[in-house]
Amino acid sequence: MRNWLFLLAVLVLLGAVYERFQSDGDTGLPVEHAEKGNAIGTPTSDNAENSPPVNELTFQVEPDQVRKGNLLLVNEEIAVPPNKADAKAVNLFKHKELVDGFGLLDNSIRLSPELAKAFTTMVKHAAVDGVKNFLISSGYRSDQEQQALYEQLGPEIAAVPGHSEHSLGLALDIGSTTGQMKDAPEGIWLKQNAWKYGFIVRYPEDKTEITGVIHEPWHIRYVGLPHSAIMQENHWAFEEYLVHLKERKSMTAIVEGKTYIVYYFPVASNTTLRVPVVGNYELSGNNTDGVIVTVFDIVN
Repeated sequence: MRNWLFLLAVLVLLGAVYERFQSDGDTGLPVEHAEKGNAIGTPTSDNAENSPPVNELTFQVEPDQVRKGNLLLVNEEIAVPPNKADAKAVNLFKHKELVDGFGLLDNSIRLSPELAKAFTTMVKHAAVDGVKNFLISSGYRSDQEQQALYEQLGPEIAAVPGHSEHSLGLALDIGSTTGQMKDAPEGIWLKQNAWKYGFIVRYPEDKTEITGVIHEPWHIRYVGLPHSAIMQENHWAFEEYLVHLKERKSMTAIVEGKTYIVYYFPVASNTTLRVPVVGNYELSGNNTDGVIVTVFDIVN
């Protein structure tokens, strides 16, 4: 009888272990982050005692991440940080495979292939709407190129060298072969639709007091989704968006049925971030005091 009781106890114990193993096999552990832009981050130790809860992303960032990414704020007060945009930018006139659906003002315009492809996707959709006379008049600019432009046009029109978004490699000046952008179909279309493709019209006509720059309907900046959608929905300039995000700590956006959650974290030294959801993520600094984590493909 004792042998039967002992065998029964062993079988019950094995069953409990098997059930626990089965349930742990689908815990929704952190999905490897998306390798986009300057997204970085390494999950913490695999040691079971240090593993994060299954409903949390945990990874470490270094303070230099504050100066990397697609959401860096650059204006009269905040300078362009050191970056690799110059090395990534290619001459579009020499890489005609990247020129599709738009023209070039001259043969000196440079962009990263990634930004050129994002712009191409957008203008191809614009063509479906009958808007197809886009022209790139300026892309990436080095500090030397910005200095020459500054000396030519003056501070009322050109940014001080070291303070131009063009030196981030994320900005474009767009023209139209049909007229000035404020009146051309291309300028009107961008104002209404650029956000769908991760771009913003960086200097809106009623935000000069906030941006410090006069209305420039030709200047677009890549920030990516869902950030462009949130700014469009709330009619925020880029500066306003970053301020609201820092105050609220997180925002949720649904774009074309896809849910995004955006978090702000202050970073002043090596920091372990604990993000209270699990999914793919992108990471960007804000160029001042913290990082922004954008989580998508969220695991429930």
